[in-house]
Order: sequence, then C-alpha cells, then structure tokens
Amino acid sequence: MLLLKHLPIHSFNENVAYVNKECTAYKVDDIRTITRVEIHGGAVPVGAFLHVVEDNKLVKPGELALNTEAFRALGLPEGARVSLVLTEKPQSLSIVRKKIRGGVLGLNEYQSIINDIKMRQYADIDVAAFLTACHSFFTPAEAVALIKAIASERNLFWDEEDIVTDSYTLGNVPGSNTDVVVTAIVAAYGLPIPKTVAFENGNGGVSGIMHMFADIDKKTVELQKLIKENRGAVVNDNILSAWRSLSVLRSVSRYLDLDDEFFAVVEMLAEKISAGVTHLVVDIPVGPNSLIKSARRAVYMRKFLESTGDLLNVRIDVVVTDGREPIGAGVGALLEARDTMQILHNKENAPKDLREKALFLAGRILEFDPKLRGGQGYNAAKEILASGRALDAFEKIVNAQGKTVSVADVGMLSRDVLAQSSGTISAIDNKIIQKIGMFAGMAQYAGAGLYLMKKNGDKVAKGDVLYRIYACDAGAFALANSFAEANCGYEISRD
Repeated sequence: MLLLKHLPIHSFNENVAYVNKECTAYKVDDIRTITRVEIHGGAVPVGAFLHVVEDNKLVKPGELALNTEAFRALGLPEGARVSLVLTEKPQSLSIVRKKIRGGVLGLNEYQSIINDIKMRQYADIDVAAFLTACHSFFTPAEAVALIKAIASERNLFWDEEDIVTDSYTLGNVPGSNTDVVVTAIVAAYGLPIPKTVAFENGNGGVSGIMHMFADIDKKTVELQKLIKENRGAVVNDNILSAWRSLSVLRSVSRYLDLDDEFFAVVEMLAEKISAGVTHLVVDIPVGPNSLIKSARRAVYMRKFLESTGDLLNVRIDVVVTDGREPIGAGVGALLEARDTMQILHNKENAPKDLREKALFLAGRILEFDPKLRGGQGYNAAKEILASGRALDAFEKIVNAQGKTVSVADVGMLSRDVLAQSSGTISAIDNKIIQKIGMFAGMAQYAGAGLYLMKKNGDKVAKGDVLYRIYACDAGAFALANSFAEANCGYEISRD
C-alpha cells in the first residue's frame, strides 16, 4: 500500500500517477514506455499513466502522487492508503487501428472508443491517432454513429417542451458572437433556448462574453430551473455528459490544428443533442478564410447537416452567410460584450452588421413556432429588440444566473494600425485578425483584443485608422504590434 499525495499539476486530458524510482510497493526499473495503471482504494478504480520521479522531495518511496485530474477522480484525501495495479491497453485501441487502416466503424465501435476516452483510458497520443484517422477518411454514416456515441448519456430532458431551440455558427469568424443577443430575443419571444457554450481558452468565445455579465458555471438542475423560469440561459457546457469526451477531443484537435468541417459538425450536434435541443439553426459563414470556403461546399454541408439532423431527430435549418470579414467591431471578450450591450440598448452606434445577423438568426429560430409564417420571424425579432423586451429578457437571465462583479477594463496599452495607401478595403483576412487578437492576449485578458474601424467596401485615405489593438501586457502588446506590422490583415485596392 502507498500513501496518497496530491501534486497540483494539470495535464488537461490525462490522469497521471507519480511514484518514486525507489517505490516500495511497485517495481519501476523496467519501465521504458507509456505504462497504464489503476489506482485502487476509492469508490471506483481510477486509470492513470505512470511517471517515475527521482526527487524524494516531490514523491517519497512510500507515496503515490496524483495530478489534479486523477486526484479529483479518486475522491480520497491526502494520506489515504491506496494501491496500484498494472493494466493492459484498452481493447478499443484495436478499433482505432482498424480506422487507421481505412476501415469504416459502426456505432458499437465508436461507443467503445468514446467510453474509454471518457474514462481517461486514452493517452493524448491515442486520441491524436483516432482523430487523425477520422480526419483522413470519415463517412456521413460514421458521423451519425460518432454523434450518437458521444451523446449517448444525455442528461438534459425537456419533456414539457415540444420545441427546444438553439443556433450555432460553423467555423470561427472574429467578432461574430451573436449568441447573447439571439438568446435574449428568443427567450423574450417565449421559446426555450438552453445555450450551452464551450469554455474557450481564458476569455475567448461566447463564454468569455457572457462571463462579463453573469455566472455561467451551473449544474443541470439549475439550468432546467433557469429555462423553466426565464426561457433562456447561457451556461458552460461542462454540465453535459458529452463534455467528458468532447473536452478531450477538442483539446487534442486544437493542438493538431485539424480544421475539419465534419468533426466540427460532430462536436456541435453531439453537444446540442446532449442538451436536449430539438430545433437548431446552423449558420455557415462562407469566405476564403472561413471553415467553409466556397458556396458549392456550403451547399454540400447544408445537405449533410439536414440529412444528419433527420437521422438524429433534430430539425435543422441551415443558413449561409458572408464570412469574408469579421462581424461587429470588437474582437475580444470585453469589446464584444460592449457591442452586445449597444445592440440590446438599441444604440445608434451599435455595429449594424452584427445587429442584422443577430436579428436574422433569431428570426429563423422564431419561425420554428408554427404560429409564425415563413419570413415573419425577422420582423418579430426586430420588434422584440426595438421594444426593449430583449434587453428585459437578458437582464432577467443575468439576474437569475447571478451577476458578475466585473473589474475588467479595456487594455491600457493601445495602438492604431493605419492604412498604408489610399483606396477601398477589398479583403480582410479573418485568420490574421484572430491571430493578432490572440497575440494581444485576448485569451488571457478580457480587455485585450482589437476594435475594427473599417470593413470591406469602405474607402480609406493613407493614414486612416483600420483598427486599434488593445493589450494588458507589454510582452503581448509588442508581439501583436510586430505581427500586425508584418501583415495587418487588410488589403486595399486603389480606386
């Protein structure tokens, strides 16, 4: 037996166990590769990957140390007596090898893989092998099977609701976070919209924006109560059973930079099904630097989404939008939150493109209601926003979730990026704009990011401000400036 110790180390995906090289209960001399073990002593055994430590100050010979993920999973206090047992590789890895060789997998096979990922039986290298194999060859039928496998333990049910709605933008367009405004409009109308959002790195994405206003960390029962009382909520998706596998798949996929529309659909639909969504609007932005780069590919993805939705018993309305440039003015949590509030308060200086897109998507959701005829949704959404009902619904949602006492302010370090010639803005590279924002520190600081002054089609004179960079850290500020000087992301054509 060994005494349990917690090492405050986060591995993000893997459970890790540490033993001293002179471990008194386990022979480690022959360990030369990844070694899987099970830790016994808690309510259930916990799988982990064994690492050997040579420093007695970190782990003594009579101790077993666990990283934070494994320690929490075991559920025992430090000092508890535990034992570890060598285990074999999970059998589902043979299925991964089948996929690597070009095989087509069925539901039971995907279920076996996903179950082992949920139980943290896979090292990151195993998950990478699985994702790479899927990226190389993946059929529509497999997409349905994988979605069902991930969402098999659905834990949100809305038995009293015939229609449960949501919207999703496929692919990242900087600033295009319409979710908060859409949620407010739809909730004000009366359709339930349980918006579960992935917690992005630091302050990114919808989670970062909503966190400027309210507490997004809720439990399943809390979300159900919020929807019953307020019709809308924006919460962290870690309350979903699907999150246990999705979080691992997302992390490794992001590290590998696998830009794959099929996996994006799998991830999105698995989450929405797990949340109990029955009616979904999917926005496909099309542009040279978007996930979907051509109208022809968008048509294919629309058909794929609609047919997949039919097989999963989810009604999906697919809309194709312009993804050639950022939507809105702000890029970064605080700047995007300000855009959101300007729209909800019906301010004249609110970004018109973001407002219109939010109204368009909200209108399509409202048209799921049989009481509305096709084409009436936009006007209904517009009236709800103009009347202040959307703002009232948003404030009700914020108060119910718990207001955030935000001390964030826009970054004190700023720099204007200027047009180097006169002419007309002919193209904006979304990826460059996103990268400059990330270099400025918007993943770490809510007040970091960019504020765009010019968009496609705008005429500019040499020296006009294209956008302003905001940063909270001198190192990040210098990095963002250096990158923007090399490539500002804007193309200007001479008139």
